[in-house]
Amino acid sequence: MMSENYTKTAKTGYIALSVILSIFGIILISVPDFSMTLAVRICGGIMTAFGGFKLIGYFSKDLFRLAFQYDLAFGILLMSIGALMLIRPKGIINIAGVMIGLYILADGLMKIQISIDSKRFGIRSWYLIMIMAVLACTAGLVLLFKPSDGARIIVILIGISLFLEGALNMLTVLVAVKLKNKNIIDVKISDND
Repeated sequence: MMSENYTKTAKTGYIALSVILSIFGIILISVPDFSMTLAVRICGGIMTAFGGFKLIGYFSKDLFRLAFQYDLAFGILLMSIGALMLIRPKGIINIAGVMIGLYILADGLMKIQISIDSKRFGIRSWYLIMIMAVLACTAGLVLLFKPSDGARIIVILIGISLFLEGALNMLTVLVAVKLKNKNIIDVKISDND
């Protein structure tokens, strides 16, 4: 029962933070003159919270055990990056786009694997995760290679990347996280059978 509460908490947190991330991405796209210091702090807060929900998700036992399988290490990493962005926003403004791009690329690659695993599990909507993951990876790569040094362009690219990352996380949790049905019995298969 406690694990089911963890799953509900992680799922709710993922959805809420995904919406916030996407909305913040839209704000950055719409207002490219947004203060970079404030943007870095907001991203840091969102990343720290996401890291916490990733840890909760990792310790939950959703039915398929797909969406949260990499979230122990990734949650700790995300909380560390988020804390750094909160504590030293001015010190990392110049590399914030690269840090965010690297995070989105890594998460997108993990979500590609989750989509492949989802297909094996027979989840019909697996391809939606794959499409969004490829789009997010592309956005992350663009941020890593910074096609322009113009601050406005970087802010818009960060906004697009954050919007896609929020959509990817929401889609993944909605498609791949299932709560256990009370009629389903957890069966362990041993090699001795």
